[in-house]
Amino acid sequence: MNAIALQSGSGGNCIYVECGGTALLFDAGVSGVKAAERLAAVGRDIRNVSALILSHDHSDHVRCAGIYQRKFGLPIYATDGTLTVAEPRFGVVNDVRPFKAGATLRFNGLAVETIPTPHDGADGVAFVVNAKRKRLGILTDLGHVFDGLAPVVKKLHGVFMESNYDPKMLETGPYPRYLKDRIRGPGGHISNEESADLLAGAASARLKWACLAHLSQNNNTPAKALRTHRRIGGTYRRCVTRYTDAADLLEL
Repeated sequence: MNAIALQSGSGGNCIYVECGGTALLFDAGVSGVKAAERLAAVGRDIRNVSALILSHDHSDHVRCAGIYQRKFGLPIYATDGTLTVAEPRFGVVNDVRPFKAGATLRFNGLAVETIPTPHDGADGVAFVVNAKRKRLGILTDLGHVFDGLAPVVKKLHGVFMESNYDPKMLETGPYPRYLKDRIRGPGGHISNEESADLLAGAASARLKWACLAHLSQNNNTPAKALRTHRRIGGTYRRCVTRYTDAADLLEL
C-alpha cells in the first residue's frame, strides 16, 4: 500500500492511497490542477483513481469535489449528512454515492472502514484503509480523542494523524476567543500533545510510520509538532509531517 499527502492543513486537504492497482482520493480541498500535477510528479494519473471519498462538509475538504468529478470523472462518496450540506456547492455532478457513517466501502479488494467522529461537521467520518493485511488510518478532524479511537490506532500499520495546534500558539495568537474555544473544544481539533499522547499510548510495534497531518498554518509549525511527538515518544519507527503540499510517497 502506498499513500501520498497531496495537501494537508487548514488551507486544504487531499490524500491519495493506492494498493493492488486500485487508487482512491480522500477529500478535495486542493484544486484539480494541483492534485493532478502533484500526482503526475510521482508518476500517477488522477484519471486512474476509482473514487473520491469525503470525510465531512467543511470547505477545506470538499470545495473542489465537483471539479474532480467533472474534470476527471471521479464518483463522489460521502455520508448523507455531508451531502445534505455540501452537495449544493459541488455544481453540476452526476455520480454521487451516499453511505452511512460506520459503513465499510469496498473497491476491488480494498476496503475503507468509516468511523464516525465528533468533529463539528454535519456527519463526519475518519477512515481506515485495509488491504493485503495492511491497515492505514486517515485520522483527522477528530473533534477530540473520543472513546473507541485508541483501539483503532492499535491495529494500524501507518497513520495520517491529526496534530492541529500548539496550545500556547493558539492561546496567544490572533484568533478571536470564540474561534479559539471552538478549536480546542469537543467538536474542534486535537493538539500536538493530545495527538502524541494518543499515539504513544495506543500505537503498537506494527505502526511503521506516523505522518502528522492537518497542521494549522496559524497555530502550529512542523517543527513544534515533530518536537512534541518525539518528546512524548511512541513505538512507531518513523514520524514525519506534511504541512501543505509535500507529495512524498509513503509505503506500507
